[in-house]
Amino acid sequence: MLSALARPAGAALRRSFSTSAQKNAKVAVLGASGGIGQPLSLLLKNSPLVSRLTLYDIAHTPGVAADLSHIETRATVKGYLGPEQLPDCLKGCDVVVIPAGVPRKPGMTRDDLFNTNATIVATLTAACAQHCPEAMICIIANPVNSTIPITAEVFKKHGVYNPNKIFGVTTLDIVRANTFVAELKGLDPARVSVPVIGGHAGKTIIPLISQCTPKVDFPQDQLTTLTGRIQEAGTEVVKAKAGAGSATLSMAYAGARFVFSLLDAMNGKEGVVECSFVKSQETDCTYFSTPLLLGKKGIEKNLGIGKISSFEEKMIAEAIPELKASIKKGEDFVKNMK
Repeated sequence: MLSALARPAGAALRRSFSTSAQKNAKVAVLGASGGIGQPLSLLLKNSPLVSRLTLYDIAHTPGVAADLSHIETRATVKGYLGPEQLPDCLKGCDVVVIPAGVPRKPGMTRDDLFNTNATIVATLTAACAQHCPEAMICIIANPVNSTIPITAEVFKKHGVYNPNKIFGVTTLDIVRANTFVAELKGLDPARVSVPVIGGHAGKTIIPLISQCTPKVDFPQDQLTTLTGRIQEAGTEVVKAKAGAGSATLSMAYAGARFVFSLLDAMNGKEGVVECSFVKSQETDCTYFSTPLLLGKKGIEKNLGIGKISSFEEKMIAEAIPELKASIKKGEDFVKNMK
């Protein structure tokens, strides 16, 4: 049932380059000068769904904004520099995307980023809670398994928490799963759709190959290898970049795909489904990624886990303790903040 609802991967991004849907979304990118922020901002500028693009960072945003502003698409672009300009960047925004933070280097886990990125996310989301409390908040900054609980706790502190509007962007796991399955089966990746549930780090990433559309079968050894590759694909890029950063271009694509799906749903398009790490009652974990039906006000319905294989059940059981610990770490960080 889920797979039937899910659109072919990447359809939203490809559609974004057409000119049919003239809508007026105001989108902010926080961390817009970085490795993800720049290509993400480019993709957003290219979309007819976006009418105003505001770019924030602690360096280089006037230049990035000037550069993007010359592109022949309708979105107006403005750059904001430093904390004193952040409120103006956020005012009136419909969607805020946060790729800010430091990237992984070889040998680092996503959790090693925790202290630096937790502070950055807490600061930026506090500004969102104050200046655009109704906006959809899309968090890319890792570790997502902790930065989403941080965002939720910050919004609670400000009395403006709405669990249907806070999203951990796990879309890159889905994009990778679609690509790798397509490669192995000789399919067009744009026609493959694999739900990926759980979290967004290592073994908490749980690809539901049993729910793939079109239906695919792998022998167990190949399935184990494929699953491991999807789970460690980020590390594959970190190693290949040899100290020069982590996945930025594919992450920008995935971030844009999620934002376009969200904007489509906010504009009244029906049947828009994306997986995302959100507040959840699907498992013992208070946050968990599953396919979500998106609507005008964010999450319309959590579509849940659905029917899964025993191999996938085992992966969920193994992921839950790590997920719970990452969630608690994020919540405790906000509790202990000065």
